[in-house]
Amino acid sequence: MNVSTLEWSITVGVTIAIILFDVFVVARKPHEPSMKECATYLAIYVGLAVAFGIWTFSYHGSQYGVEFFAGWLTEYSLSIDNLFIFIIIMASFKVPRKYQQEALLVGIIIALVFRGIFIAVGAVAINNFSWIFYLFGAFLIYTAINLIRDTDHDDDGENAVVRFARRRFNLTEQWDGLKLVVKENGRRALTPMALVIIALGTTDLLFALDSIPAIYGLTKEPYLVFTANVFALMGLRQLYFLLGDLLKRLVFLSQGLAVLLAFIGVKLLLHALHENELPFINGGEHVKVPEIPTLASLGAIVVILGTTTVVSLWYSRRHPEKVDDDHGAPKE
Repeated sequence: MNVSTLEWSITVGVTIAIILFDVFVVARKPHEPSMKECATYLAIYVGLAVAFGIWTFSYHGSQYGVEFFAGWLTEYSLSIDNLFIFIIIMASFKVPRKYQQEALLVGIIIALVFRGIFIAVGAVAINNFSWIFYLFGAFLIYTAINLIRDTDHDDDGENAVVRFARRRFNLTEQWDGLKLVVKENGRRALTPMALVIIALGTTDLLFALDSIPAIYGLTKEPYLVFTANVFALMGLRQLYFLLGDLLKRLVFLSQGLAVLLAFIGVKLLLHALHENELPFINGGEHVKVPEIPTLASLGAIVVILGTTTVVSLWYSRRHPEKVDDDHGAPKE
């Protein structure tokens, strides 16, 4: 894929412009956005993603267009799972509703930074070490197995990093917007928002570890990996408020994502075998195995996500008493 410096510059510039628009226009005042506001901005962001995919399809070719849509859908589904953790963090820290929009915005910006770093590292690794696909594939299958084994999200939004901050720093219970540090009794103290940002940031780091290998299983183009991640994170904040209780009804999302990650993991392992250069596998020669075309991958992604959504909503409608009110996991 031939992406000019100008194209990269425009893409990064537009991304920064949208972030600044979100910071200084959409979230200029702490408030809980209305359903109309959320639906409007979400429709704009999804429309931009679809328009970009069509442009990629027509300008760079159908193969890259399909790769973008497959990557975008995969990253979007993983981002929705990320929302479950965001909900738990907000509830655990009792973040006032009017400040949740600002906290989510910071969390999404941190996610963009982490994913940008991992995209660059992944691109360098792929270009220099063909065997990295073995690691990516094995990691995704391992992650899928863990999702199947443990589909319940923890009720506590705190992690080891947050607990370390609680032990080592002076804290206050005072909320003051996005301020991370305030003066209390003549001493500097971390606000609850600082702990929320720490929790969101460390969560974003863990999700980046899953999402980047997943999308590199669908496209090897850093430009498409970057844009798919950007569009997947755009509108995530609005989706958080818009879906609300609907997120709790997606009771089989973890199982669906496990199937999706396992599928991509197998696809990566097949590609690794096809490109094999490791001397202890087939004498360092390529292994003749079938590879899964990107168009077939896109079809599989649509079927997996569609089936997961339909079955989840059907189950939650038929068995509302078995759906956990806190985070939607089916009760035993």
